[in-house]
Amino acid sequence: MHPALSSATLSQLRRQRPYPAVTVLMPTHRREPDNAQDPVRLRNLMAEAKGQLQADPAVTRDRRIDVAEQLDMALAEIDLVHAEDGLAVFAAPGEHQVWSLGRTVPERVVLSDTFLTRNLVSAQAAERPFWVLAVSSDRISLWSGGADRVVEEAGGAFPLTRSLETPDVERKERIGDVPSTFSDEQTRQFLREADAAMRGVLKSDPRTLYVAGEAVALALLDGVGTVAKGAATHIPQGGLAAGPADAVWQAVRPFVQARAEKEVVDVLGELDKARGRRAFAAGVDEIRQNVTSGRVALLAVEENYRETVRDSGGHLLPAEPGDLDALDDIIDEIVERSLDTGAEVRFVPDGTLADMGGIASALRY
Repeated sequence: MHPALSSATLSQLRRQRPYPAVTVLMPTHRREPDNAQDPVRLRNLMAEAKGQLQADPAVTRDRRIDVAEQLDMALAEIDLVHAEDGLAVFAAPGEHQVWSLGRTVPERVVLSDTFLTRNLVSAQAAERPFWVLAVSSDRISLWSGGADRVVEEAGGAFPLTRSLETPDVERKERIGDVPSTFSDEQTRQFLREADAAMRGVLKSDPRTLYVAGEAVALALLDGVGTVAKGAATHIPQGGLAAGPADAVWQAVRPFVQARAEKEVVDVLGELDKARGRRAFAAGVDEIRQNVTSGRVALLAVEENYRETVRDSGGHLLPAEPGDLDALDDIIDEIVERSLDTGAEVRFVPDGTLADMGGIASALRY
C-alpha cells in the first residue's frame, strides 16, 4: 500500500480513465476490538462494487471481468493488520491501487471515469508529509515522514552508499597521511551526489526537509551543496543513516512537533491579518462560495472537522448523514478545490478555530 502522495502521483491518479473507474472508500480501525469488523466490511464493499459493475448496462462484459479481477488483486494486497484510519481502493481496466490513509473517510463505492481523490488529498494535507535526509560518511538515506512514522525511500537515487576502505591505507598510516573521514575529496563528492539527488526529489515532491547527521557532516553538506541550507532543519545526531525507522522517527519527532506548533501560530496570525484587511471568510457556506471563485489564498481546517450539508442551489444548508441529497464530504471537497486553485491548506488541532466554526480562510481579494 502507498505511504505517501506526491504531486506527480496525484496528477496521474486524477486523469480521466476508460469507464468504469471504481473507487472504494472505507473507514478502518487501528486497534482492537474495532478492527475486528474491518475484513467483513471490506469484503462486503468489494462485493457491492462488483454488483454495481454487473448491474451497469454501460459496462461491457470484458471490462466488467477486467475491473473485477483488478478489485480481487487489490483485495489480496490490503494489509488490515497495519490499517490506519481510512482505506481507498482504485480499480480501472488494466490497473489498481490501494492507499492507506491517516484520516477517516466515508464508506462508499463510486463508478465514474475518474477516481475519487478528494479524501486522499485531504488525508495527505492533514498528515503534513516531510523528508528526512540521514547523512553519514558511507551511507546517505532518505526517509518519507508523516503524522507518526517515517518509512525509508528505497528507490531512485537513495540510499547512496560507498566503501571507506582505501587500497593503500597501510602505507598512508605509516606516513601519517590518512585524512579525516569528512575532509577528503571523495567524501565531498559523495555529499555533492546526495545534494544533487535531493534537489531532484524536492523538485518533484516539495516538502519540509530535515537533515540528520553528525555536526561535521552537516557542516560539510552545507559547504558543498544547497539543500541543507535555508529552510532545511538540521538535526545534529549521527547513526541514523542505516535506521531503524523508529530511531529516525524518535530523532525527528521533537522537531516535527515544534514546527507544527509554529505553523498553528502562523496560521492564526494570517487569519487575524485577513480580518484586518477584510479578506476573511469562515463557515462552510461562505468558504465554499469563495473557493469556487478561486478567492481563497489560505484555508485552515480543524483536523477532525466534518459537516454534512445539502446544496439548496445557492447555499449549503445543514443536513443529516444518510439523507438522499446530503453531501457527507463537503469539507474534503473544499480542501481539494482549494488545492486545485493554488491555495495553501493547513490542518490545525481541534478547537483551534472554535470561534470561527471549525473552518476559516484568508482571501486573495
